Amino acid sequence: MDRIQVEQVSKRYRLGERHNLRESLTAMARLRRPSSLDLWSLRDVTFTVPDGDSLGIVGRNGAGKSTILKILMRITAPTVGASRTRGRVAALLEVGTGFHPELTGRENVFLNGAVLGMSRADTLRRFDDIVTFAGIEQFLDTPVKRYSSGMYLRLAFAVAAHLEPDILIVDEVLAVGDAEFQRKCLGRMSEAEREGRTVVFVSHDLSSLTRLCRRAIWLESGRVRQDGPAPEVVSDYLAAGFVATEVGGQHFANRGSVELREVRVVAAFGAEDRPLMREDPLEVIVKFEVHAEVSGLDLAIFIVTANGVRVLDEVLSDSIHEQFSAGPHEVSMALPAVLNVGRHTVGVWFGTAVETLLEEPVAASFELLGSTRGRRDRTVVLDLPFSRTL
Repeated sequence: MDRIQVEQVSKRYRLGERHNLRESLTAMARLRRPSSLDLWSLRDVTFTVPDGDSLGIVGRNGAGKSTILKILMRITAPTVGASRTRGRVAALLEVGTGFHPELTGRENVFLNGAVLGMSRADTLRRFDDIVTFAGIEQFLDTPVKRYSSGMYLRLAFAVAAHLEPDILIVDEVLAVGDAEFQRKCLGRMSEAEREGRTVVFVSHDLSSLTRLCRRAIWLESGRVRQDGPAPEVVSDYLAAGFVATEVGGQHFANRGSVELREVRVVAAFGAEDRPLMREDPLEVIVKFEVHAEVSGLDLAIFIVTANGVRVLDEVLSDSIHEQFSAGPHEVSMALPAVLNVGRHTVGVWFGTAVETLLEEPVAASFELLGSTRGRRDRTVVLDLPFSRTL
């Protein structure tokens, strides 16, 4: 039986629409008709998710991933088509949603339980597990408006995952948490699936997505480009990124305060136009522009293999601390010769300790040539030393 049914769903937003009388009168005084531009975030999206199944959703920024989740949660309604969910739905879409800021952590747990249709006794039965998972015992009776984003996220996920929803929906928001918390969340989501609950997961962490989800949907420009087994969809999604970056270069959208201009991978020594070999030390070059100075702006570069494994994820602030002023900038990262032969993608993230400003999961690609020495399946080549002890 299907827990989720999405049938021919399309969603339209109107950009530039006049929202009040003053704007309309101003436009009339200037002899201009109020104008608007239709933007279709989704077009003819159809899929179902059976009871107890797990679905991953992949796609570039602006592909429509967040819109489909908001439709599943009934936060917004489709312009065309129908979306149906059966049973209780719990979601973690954005830090800051779902809780009342003036209420304490304890009060918000019971409030969310009531919203999900749980009795007070049922919520109380799971209360200790929620608090232990979130790790906020000493702040339980503090208003959540005083919580850090990390504390807020831990409690919000704990509530969503432990109040036994029939459908659990999780967006990329988990990226805000630390690595240990992310592992706990993925473990809890796997446990929820084993318990027969339906899980919908959106993430740029393709390795976690393929481990958690048996099936995936690839959204591109608001349409379903592919629907199938998660490893196949992820592999094709990454391959499409290779094509985009190898033919004519990549074009990035302006994301407000930060704009990504160029990402490329070159050999650290020798001519830039020669093929990259497995033994080559490499350099990843990122060019970007800051339109409005952001306090604590940081960036990360991550490398993903052709099968979706994030093998490297390095943050600029781990090496240098620098405040980026408004204007163009260029940074580079030295990459030693540790990757195996094959295709790889480069992703770039910009943000602060509490906010993601821009993320391009497939910003560039490169292929390493050479010999696998008969070990094509290994991810890294470290040539670690052996010694004979007997």
